[in-house]
Amino acid sequence: MTQTVRIVTDTTATLPVEYTRAHNIEVAAQIVVFGQETFFEGKTIAFDEFLRRLKQSPELPKTAAPQLGDFVSAYNAQLEHAKTVLSIHPSSEVSGTVRSAIAAKESEFPNADIRIVDTRTVGGNLATMVVAATTWAEQGISADEIVAGLNKLIPRSRLYFVVATLENLQKGGRIGGASALIGTALQIKPILQLKDGRVEPLEKVRTHQRALERLKELVVEQCPRSADAFLCVMQADAMPLAEKIAADLSKALGFANIPIYSMSATITTHAGPGTVGVGFFV
Repeated sequence: MTQTVRIVTDTTATLPVEYTRAHNIEVAAQIVVFGQETFFEGKTIAFDEFLRRLKQSPELPKTAAPQLGDFVSAYNAQLEHAKTVLSIHPSSEVSGTVRSAIAAKESEFPNADIRIVDTRTVGGNLATMVVAATTWAEQGISADEIVAGLNKLIPRSRLYFVVATLENLQKGGRIGGASALIGTALQIKPILQLKDGRVEPLEKVRTHQRALERLKELVVEQCPRSADAFLCVMQADAMPLAEKIAADLSKALGFANIPIYSMSATITTHAGPGTVGVGFFV
């Protein structure tokens, strides 16, 4: 069946390449810059190599949204097969991706039906929304209905995470309202949330282990016991911990399969290795 809608996203959606290829999703590459070297995530640097460099680098690498030309190529590719393109991306409060996508549309495709969606979230919840849009498009649902469905998901999104250190968020300038925690960072371990598209503190506890336990408690308290909760776990260089969290939540909530998404290089740059998170929709 010919689709009337095709999907574009970017590497912060953390979707496996096998999935994006199988479902004809175009993925724009986020940019990571170590010193004078520029890398395109998923294309010119593997995650393991990125992680090695990140841990050895005295300074955080710089990150940037996909280049305008990357979006132009993605939109051209999708418009060959569909009359409408949905371009689904992370919160404009923490990333310039939406602005880059808009610039590409306005400069090169002023008359094309390209709809850019600021999901107000990142990581696993962004992946959930891309997968939902893809499923609906493959079912032949109209672009208007898909956008309406995504817009209903946006205010339902909940994303909580625990970082090993606040240092990366502070250095990278992505800390938002959690900046107030910096002075007491040695005494507390915060549970952070993405609220209104920004990183904000949710709760403060005394130890990392207690933060992880409280993270799970919050999810058990708030996550609906239904499939449309779209519960997922996220991790940055912390897979064993993520697997333990997923197993504990599976047992507590009765979900058979909770996907675990590996955070992208750009998200890992700012959140830091050792970060774990949980996303769902209320």
